[in-house]
Amino acid sequence: MTRVWWPLIFKGRAYVKWNTGFLLRLLPLIAFIPPLVWLFLLDPASLDVMWKGRAFQLFFVWLISLESILNWKSLQPTKINKLVSLRSGFLFAALILPTVFVAVYNSFGLNSAMADWARQSGAYWWRDVPVAAEYLVFAALFCLLPFLLWGSNGLKIFLIPILFSALIGTIFIIDSIYPYGQFTPFQFLVPTTTTLASNILSFMGYSTKLDFSQANMPRLTVIDPNDVSRTATLAVAWPCAGIESLLIFSVMTLLFLRNMAIPWKTKVSYFAFGAVITYFVNILRVVSIYLVAVDGGNVEFFHSTYGPLYPIVWIMFYPLIIMGSRNLWGRLKNKRHEEKPDAASGHGEPAWFRKMNNSRSFPWPVLASSRRREKVHQKWSG
Repeated sequence: MTRVWWPLIFKGRAYVKWNTGFLLRLLPLIAFIPPLVWLFLLDPASLDVMWKGRAFQLFFVWLISLESILNWKSLQPTKINKLVSLRSGFLFAALILPTVFVAVYNSFGLNSAMADWARQSGAYWWRDVPVAAEYLVFAALFCLLPFLLWGSNGLKIFLIPILFSALIGTIFIIDSIYPYGQFTPFQFLVPTTTTLASNILSFMGYSTKLDFSQANMPRLTVIDPNDVSRTATLAVAWPCAGIESLLIFSVMTLLFLRNMAIPWKTKVSYFAFGAVITYFVNILRVVSIYLVAVDGGNVEFFHSTYGPLYPIVWIMFYPLIIMGSRNLWGRLKNKRHEEKPDAASGHGEPAWFRKMNNSRSFPWPVLASSRRREKVHQKWSG
């Protein structure tokens, strides 16, 4: 009986240990699923809105999932050695804190109190401050989970989603306090973006007119020459000019490239290429907004919902593009190395022949005579 039960016990312990490690790696993701479901039940429309909405929280969860997948092997061992310990208690508290925060913040009037405080403090878009605060609190609460599970190494692994959520909340608060381009440090790219958007619309056949008389925001007027009633005049501020997207791109890409074992010149090239594409995507976003306005569409809805998707989708998938390009380059490099002639011997035999020639276990006397082997040498050496 002992011979029968002991293997089963060892297999059972190994199975429980493997599943425990698997579950612990998923805890940072599991902790934020219930609060997002709660927010969806409270206000489903808020998760559809990107600008000053909660749709960025879905990308926050996506980044947590991506970092967990890419660093799956690095997320072990954990700091949790015992089920009943002080660290385990703190971990349980950190696990339920996001859900508790959403429940208390939205069900007991704390969000309304935050909005009233923002209005009394002079914030112009004071109604948007409670949502911005959610991003900052989520970033702070999320720091606890990887730290308790993996220590400082966990914080390094999940630094991208942490800074992403904190950056979104900060951008929303800046625009709520300083609306309509009043935050002048972020306005330096606005004239260039507006001019390039005007050139693209002119190339598409529209008549355009730029007005830089206003100090903060330039105004661009677009007219359809075939129907002068189809016209749109809008002012452009820094959130649409590419500053918001470039900030997010810079933080995420720099952190991602930091951990890659590639030359610094290659890192600079990846960053510069991605930044140029990000800026160009923002110009296309401005062009799209004007096309919607000329056609009489819902400009505000497009601006807040679909417009921010242009650069964010590109930014989220750019790390995957970098990894795919590195993988492709590695395969091409290995293939070229295998087909490279043997410089030491002076012969240009193919890789399969050199492998057989150098193999001690290859049965040359059986499969080929010395004369046939000499003919193959002569053929490939020219």
